Amino acid sequence: MKDIMGMMKAASEMKGKMEAMQAELAELVVEGRSGGGLVVVSLSGKGELKGLKIDPSLFKEDDVEVLEDLIVAAHNDAKAKSEAEMQKKMSEVTAGLPIPPGMKFPF
Repeated sequence: MKDIMGMMKAASEMKGKMEAMQAELAELVVEGRSGGGLVVVSLSGKGELKGLKIDPSLFKEDDVEVLEDLIVAAHNDAKAKSEAEMQKKMSEVTAGLPIPPGMKFPF
């Protein structure tokens, strides 16, 4: 019976930590860069696009495809950073819990 009570307490603590982590992620902003910083994309911790900066030197008629590729690359860079930060925070919250490999939070 003590084990069940301990598990319930641990689950309650984890729920509180998860809520706090989700609030932190909502406030988090990461930047992805491409082209040596010519294109910068800002994403929230939840993957929402918050900003886009493009160096004026890229605004040439014949470089449209290059610009499009740089925007995609910067977005992918920012998304990867956001996901890495989320995984880091999740590992802090779930430290010590027997969670199967590959299981992702939040559900």
